[in-house]
Amino acid sequence: MKVYVSADMEGVTGLVDAEDVQPGGRDYERGRVMMTEDVNAAVRGAFAGGASSVLVNDAHGPMRNLLPDQLDPRVTLIKGRPKPMGMIEGLTPGYDAVVCVGFHARAGVLGVLSHSFMGHEIEDIWLDDRVVGEIGLLQATAAAYGVPVAALTGDDSACAEMTEWDSSVTVVPVKFAKDRFAAQLVPVAEARAAIEAGVEAAVRTPRTTPTVSRSAHRLAVRWQNASIASHLPAIPGVTRTDDRTVLVEAPMPDLYRLFNLFLRVATAITSNPPYC
Repeated sequence: MKVYVSADMEGVTGLVDAEDVQPGGRDYERGRVMMTEDVNAAVRGAFAGGASSVLVNDAHGPMRNLLPDQLDPRVTLIKGRPKPMGMIEGLTPGYDAVVCVGFHARAGVLGVLSHSFMGHEIEDIWLDDRVVGEIGLLQATAAAYGVPVAALTGDDSACAEMTEWDSSVTVVPVKFAKDRFAAQLVPVAEARAAIEAGVEAAVRTPRTTPTVSRSAHRLAVRWQNASIASHLPAIPGVTRTDDRTVLVEAPMPDLYRLFNLFLRVATAITSNPPYC
């Protein structure tokens, strides 16, 4: 059984502030250790649940956060950027399950460090007219590959968002949002034990393989910065519906790859820091 792990950082045990998750932040180096240990707990659970191999993709920010020398030696790590598929780089139909570690709620939701991909630059995203964030887009793309999401860890808001997309996914809350930069924390040892046990049970549980589909989907993105929306229609197939909103149609996972191109264009246009 092959297990794919996408590792974000905002939903990691104990982390609540930009200082915890941004390079240069006063607690970022400690945050990297916390992230690595949450991933290790998930990896232990995956192997205990029957995984024969585990691929981990560092999916947060610069995508150079996980500490390779402290990571479980049984895993293969994808590190760095740019990556054409971003948070799901390396995922293929050959995997049997996806595990999401350290995820957060979408922009506009009162969750710990909530946002959608680019701090405050993205106001909203809609997939086929349904509001979506990082969790929903990942789930939809994994399903298009025929790979089920088995488990997700993060704050309670992220867990609730995952359940809305797929109630069969095992969710492990490691903190409970009090506000966007405050949370009631699950004790570290307890959180890691819950991650390990939750992932083990999730991987062991037989799951229905999603039907692979090449049907077209509609993706709309509303940006804070009108300059981004004005540039994106240069990409074939992209249209602008108002000064800050662009629309495109394509099958998944092509749509996910195209959205990652949107992010690279947006990054080139703006240098605004996230979480403002």
